[in-house]
Amino acid sequence: MGWQSRTRTLQVFDTELSADTVEWCPLPQWSHVLACGTYQLQKGDDKQTADDSTAPNRIGRLYLFHCNPQPSFIPPLTETQRIDTPAILDLKWCHVPISERPLLGMATASGEIQLYKLMEPQQGTCGLECELRAELGPDRLALSLDWSTGRGESSDVRVVSSDSNGSLTVLSLGEASLTALCQWKAHDFEAWISAFSYWDTPIVYSGGDDCKLKGWDLRMSPSSPTFTSKRHTMGVCSIHSNPHREHILATGSYDENVLLWDERNMKQPLSETAVGGGVWRLKWHPSQEHLLLAACMHNDFHILHCQKAMEGQDAPCPVLASYILHNSLAYGADWSRLPLSNSMPPSPQEPPQTSIGLTQSTGHLRIQYESPTASFDTSLEDDSGQYIPDHTCLLPEKSPVPDPFTSPDRDAQSLSCLMATCSFYDHMMHVWRWDWSPEKEKMPSEPSS
Repeated sequence: MGWQSRTRTLQVFDTELSADTVEWCPLPQWSHVLACGTYQLQKGDDKQTADDSTAPNRIGRLYLFHCNPQPSFIPPLTETQRIDTPAILDLKWCHVPISERPLLGMATASGEIQLYKLMEPQQGTCGLECELRAELGPDRLALSLDWSTGRGESSDVRVVSSDSNGSLTVLSLGEASLTALCQWKAHDFEAWISAFSYWDTPIVYSGGDDCKLKGWDLRMSPSSPTFTSKRHTMGVCSIHSNPHREHILATGSYDENVLLWDERNMKQPLSETAVGGGVWRLKWHPSQEHLLLAACMHNDFHILHCQKAMEGQDAPCPVLASYILHNSLAYGADWSRLPLSNSMPPSPQEPPQTSIGLTQSTGHLRIQYESPTASFDTSLEDDSGQYIPDHTCLLPEKSPVPDPFTSPDRDAQSLSCLMATCSFYDHMMHVWRWDWSPEKEKMPSEPSS
């Protein structure tokens, strides 16, 4: 039996400033809440002299939305709040309530980790209030954060953050404090990403612009990593531990590859999948352990099916669906936990997707990878106009995709998911749904008389 994949846009929102991170609240009671963060570099006056040491001004804005995805002709998102902040590099909700309320963590260009509590005033509209903040140190940008609560464990809640100086900081959340437990130099250049192992929270992973993926054990001195991998050939900028399947780790890099790992053997990845774009963010599905959402910078957003790779079959992960309607660098992406009805009017400009693999591109605009720290630019074309790297020979071939419901919902007949994604220079956030269902069997033709 074949399966049909379809993506449909529900709403597009202009964030005005460059959008780089979106996060749905993971707590069931507040799963209708969506946060979006922005980053804008305001460069100094052209008349500024070389001796003027004034740093560029990085501004941001935090948006909060209420979502009602039920079928209607009304856009599902309603903006409920906007807060001007320092430029935002990353947002993450704590996976468990703190003092019975959701808590949103924010990594800022001011070098702070800020925590916002979601409040619900008498009017019934949710709003965020800054609860706690902690400085990582002078002259640095906080680039990422992750919570230790990925599997819903509420004891000893910690936050790990990485910064533009290449350092990692682990912070402990107390009743009324956010305290740094340890900080150490982890990478030679920007440490783009940091993440906990959700199954063994003393283990922390990090990736940097030095092209290295590293592991750290907080039970020992962080003066040396437990491993260092140079398997990625460019900066490592995305790491996510699978909250449903023990030992499974996903990493992404500017080298345009998604690697799956068994944490017990970090010498060689389980699989390597070329996705045709620098992999800025990876997100495992909230309940389907084999589904992975990838934000691929200049090559859109893709949903990967990782079952064979997780079973050790050494195979690239097939692409189930691609969302290609953004017009700029694909940065932020997240799955919603909101339930969806099976009926919704199709978007006329988006026919069902019948292909499985990534389509081969016929040409590329001249696009640059711009570091949020403004420290480097990587051109994707050489002087003769050839695309670098040339991924036309690296994309996975189209292949049959297995039934996605082998675990945990073996008896499920279809899957409908709500996603939010955002892109950078066009400052756009999209809310869209993905439907994955068995193809209807064609009725046999009537026999001729």
